[in-house]
Amino acid sequence: MSKTQYWLIKSEPSVYPYAQLEKDKQTEWTGIRSFEARNNLRAMKPGDLCLYYHSNEGKAVVGVAQVLTLATEDSTAPGEDWASVKVAAVIPVKAPVELGTVKATAALKDFPLITRSRLSVAPVTAEHFKLILKMGKTALPK
Repeated sequence: MSKTQYWLIKSEPSVYPYAQLEKDKQTEWTGIRSFEARNNLRAMKPGDLCLYYHSNEGKAVVGVAQVLTLATEDSTAPGEDWASVKVAAVIPVKAPVELGTVKATAALKDFPLITRSRLSVAPVTAEHFKLILKMGKTALPK
């Protein structure tokens, strides 16, 4: 079994908030139109974990999602070279970790919200993933 990889995925809460993912249980992560983010989707494996970030409004890590499938063609762009994966809700973050807090935390100086702020799907180190969960007073379910 391959080692779990960690990711940051972003959605505007007015478009698809984490609460909607919890209600839906799972969704196809579509609409990514950046080549680098698309390549990151293609690198995802089932079982990988994602920090779910509300962008533009709220600006905070608010939940954890799990990748369910390998990347396939994005159903919102048939015949084009874009990718999507299915993700499922795992757990909301008890104390959302706001962008300002991330920026003020020295141990997160290399976190993608700071180094790649415009990228909507980005890899995250295991250390950063664990630190964000700790800051959010959240433990993954067993």
